[in-house]
Amino acid sequence: MTVTIFLVSLMGAMAIGVPVAFSLIICGIALMAYLGIYDSQIVAQKILDGADNFVLLAIPFFLLAGELMNAGGLSKRIVNFALALIGHRHGGLGYVAIVAAIIMASLSGSAAADTAALAAILIPMMREAGYNIPRSAGLISAGGIVAPVIPPSIGFVVFGVAANVSIPRLFVAGIVPGIMLGLSLFIAWWWVSRKENLATLPRSGWRHRLHTLRDGAFALAMPIFVLGSIRFGWATPTEAAVVAVVYAAIVGMFVYRELKPSKLYDVVLAAAKMTAVVMFLVAACGISSWLITQANIPGELGSLLEPLIANKTLLMICMMILVLVVGTALDFTPTVLILTPVLMPLVKMAGIDPVYFGVLFIINNAIGLITPPVGIVLNVVSGVARVSMTDVMRGVNPFLFTQSIVLFMLIFFPQLVMWPYRLFMGLPFQW
Repeated sequence: MTVTIFLVSLMGAMAIGVPVAFSLIICGIALMAYLGIYDSQIVAQKILDGADNFVLLAIPFFLLAGELMNAGGLSKRIVNFALALIGHRHGGLGYVAIVAAIIMASLSGSAAADTAALAAILIPMMREAGYNIPRSAGLISAGGIVAPVIPPSIGFVVFGVAANVSIPRLFVAGIVPGIMLGLSLFIAWWWVSRKENLATLPRSGWRHRLHTLRDGAFALAMPIFVLGSIRFGWATPTEAAVVAVVYAAIVGMFVYRELKPSKLYDVVLAAAKMTAVVMFLVAACGISSWLITQANIPGELGSLLEPLIANKTLLMICMMILVLVVGTALDFTPTVLILTPVLMPLVKMAGIDPVYFGVLFIINNAIGLITPPVGIVLNVVSGVARVSMTDVMRGVNPFLFTQSIVLFMLIFFPQLVMWPYRLFMGLPFQW
């Protein structure tokens, strides 16, 4: 009965147009009333407790780093380097979008920010070169969702806090799967563009390539500073986020000189708005997460899935299908915050490595960013590229398909996640 009340109150509130954060609070109050423990002071306390975590400071700093990177010219130089490297190939602008998306994913961790920057730079060039714009917009959307998987990832920060899992370990484990998502886009783009008559850019000489490499060296070096500081224990993820902000600000203002003091207010304001949305969701989920435990919803769900606990692969498939379905209706952060306290007890009961589960869980939620009807990344590309939402949804299908294949490959072959992760961390391999 508690599961029914949880789902009906949450989905019912959202169905009548209540924002997700307020729906979570309503859901919590409904569960408290059913359990006979309603107390307004507990509601307020748990909401505050939901956001009262030092690690969550990484979120505003990584979002600010992404905004500074775009305003300071770092994103543009990454695209220029990719253009010089592979822009001359058939469908070269598509490959440029993929390479740039992978590199930018290692800088900001924000799918929406990376996608908006790439769409603003590349869609006009693709339109002029005669590319299929809905398909190109779909490619850029699919490239944008690599950002929550390749570190530094805001998604891993949220999941790590909610599940009490090491964030540095999640960062390390996400590198290879994130690259695999990007490589799957290369295959899909080659397949859909191979027969199209597309204008190609002239081949860049090595002198020009070296020039773009030198020009973009400071931008390309940013992941080394951020991830290196975490890997070698010089900084926590939160401190590394501050490093990213300071680095992006210095490079944008004093090296590339595109980040003017007059822009700083708008940059900080944009990051603050995104932070407010994310952090209010995290805070609102504090009350529902606490009540999920009090109502023993994981125990009820565990009893339903108990026959599957002995088979880790089958259990993972069922959980990933559940996340995929929920991800079509909810945005990234609410899905992570709602399902993490429900699924983690099952993960522990089955003996599945929490880091491995976290990587697949975040990949699945990232895929939800390009699945309708919510599909926030699709909305971003639709607005920036001035393409109808219907066309973008149609254009993203082949790329959504290949990235879903990668997800299920990782379910059936966990070694693809665990071997590189444990090798890099110096740990013995286990499932």
